[in-house]
Amino acid sequence: MRAILKLLFASSLLVCAGCTSVITNLTPSTLPRNANGQYLVEMKLDTRQQTMRPETITPYVVTGFNEYKMRPTAKMENRWETYIPVATNENVIYYRYKVDYQYNRFGGPAPGSIRSEDYKLTIKQ
Repeated sequence: MRAILKLLFASSLLVCAGCTSVITNLTPSTLPRNANGQYLVEMKLDTRQQTMRPETITPYVVTGFNEYKMRPTAKMENRWETYIPVATNENVIYYRYKVDYQYNRFGGPAPGSIRSEDYKLTIKQ
């Protein structure tokens, strides 16, 4: 019985390992202040989730209660970018990435979502 439980546990770990997705922040932690107050943030999504429908991937940058839809980075795969506003009186902004998508399952597609850790962007004068 114990051997069967170990086998089931090990196989469940393998199944979960095949479904991992990782969001990588490509934005520097410090940027110089610019005149228009818009700052480029970039991210990369690596996934081994074979059920994910790539055409449905919709990433966002979330700052506070605001979400900014990202666009694919030109000539790159699995990378997205967008500009986020930072007020002239702010020197630090915290943000995270959220990726919504659809995945295949029995009975039809279902919604899924991945969230990154929080990141800090410092604006230098």
